[in-house]
Amino acid sequence: MKLHLLGVIAAVALTSAVGAASAAGNQATSNPSGSSNSMSKTSMPMQSAAKDSISLTRSQERTAWRDISREATSQKAPQHFAAAVGTTVPPALSIQSIPAKVATVVSALKSYDYALLHGKLLIVNPADKKVVDVINRRA
Repeated sequence: MKLHLLGVIAAVALTSAVGAASAAGNQATSNPSGSSNSMSKTSMPMQSAAKDSISLTRSQERTAWRDISREATSQKAPQHFAAAVGTTVPPALSIQSIPAKVATVVSALKSYDYALLHGKLLIVNPADKKVVDVINRRA
C-alpha cells in the first residue's frame, strides 16, 4: 500500500512538472510585449499568417496566374457567388494550398490558399475563407 501511494505521488508530481514546463514554454514563445524570449528566432522558423488583404505587383499577379492555371482545374462559380475581395468562399468551391513553386517565386502568397474559377484566380485566407485578392486572366 505504501509503495503504491508513493507511485501515485510521483506520477502526480511528474505530471505537474510537465504541465508547468509546458506553460512556461508557451509563455516564452508567445510574449506579446515584443521583448526577447528564451527561444532564438533561428531555432523556430516563423511563418507569417495570412491576412485579410494582400498587395501584389502586376508581375507577381501574372506569375501566380500563369503557374497556378497550368496545374489547377478551373471550377464553375456557384450560383449567387460574386468573386470579390472580402466575400467568403462557399463550401461548394474547392480551395487548394498555393503550390510550393508559386510560393517560392511569389513569397507573399505562401500562407494563402486559392480557387480557380473561369477567368479568375481567387486568393483566399485559409483561416476565414475570405477572398483577399482576385486576379483576372489578363493580369
